[in-house]
Amino acid sequence: MLHKKITFIGAGNMAGSIISGLAKSGYPADLICACAPSANNTQKLADQFSIQASQDNVTAVDWAEVIVLGVKPQMMADVCQAMVDQGADFSNKLVISIAAGISVQRLQSLLGEKAQIIRTMPNTPSLLQKGMTGLFASEQVSEEYKTFAGDLMSAVGETVWVKEESMINSVIAASGSSPAYFFLFMEAMQTKAIEMGFDPEQARLLVSQAALGSIEMVKQNPDISIGKLRENVTSKEGSTAKALDTFNELQLTEIVAKAMQAASDRGEEMEKLF
Repeated sequence: MLHKKITFIGAGNMAGSIISGLAKSGYPADLICACAPSANNTQKLADQFSIQASQDNVTAVDWAEVIVLGVKPQMMADVCQAMVDQGADFSNKLVISIAAGISVQRLQSLLGEKAQIIRTMPNTPSLLQKGMTGLFASEQVSEEYKTFAGDLMSAVGETVWVKEESMINSVIAASGSSPAYFFLFMEAMQTKAIEMGFDPEQARLLVSQAALGSIEMVKQNPDISIGKLRENVTSKEGSTAKALDTFNELQLTEIVAKAMQAASDRGEEMEKLF
């Protein structure tokens, strides 16, 4: 991975997870700066990873070659406008957005046409370096910057590039929001296991270990479809088959499809709000 000076505007969980991933990969700490209004958040990161900390966005942007925008979507316009009004120059710098609902066109209008913008959508398992990130680059982004952005987000998990920006909303549906889907399913299973007589700790262990093992089976058998893996644990007329019959009767597949579409649609709506 090439080493460039990186400033994180915003020092929340996702910025912290990326910084942690960079630190674990051996990225030079003196090339990383975390910038936020609260010295509390930035100083924690500085103390933990020996990076630079700042409360001055403009100075931090001018110092960097790469800027990672980690502010909340509803705050993005105000933060960007303030930086530009105070003289921050984003010309020919790589700007990586990790915020949902802010289009490249919107960022370009805020930061100037010469900014090279990549929009990303990571998910919360990035906090454990087990994340999944979708990336989209505007046409003017150089190949060098594309490679850098891919390497950067690979520090917290796997990455997928999309050719159309609209696909970022599909990334939200498939991976950005989906940890919550799995948590909901696991929560429902834990609740029922407790009703069946297990204590909460036992129920959590039963459910979480089954989920972890299932994930590993998918990852370690890339040539076997997920459908086939499901069939392999489903004996005809057995207990698993009865459970799956119930899911099918209640139209689980259709429910999941509608939920994912709702997440994607909300992503499109957010682009019009901010």
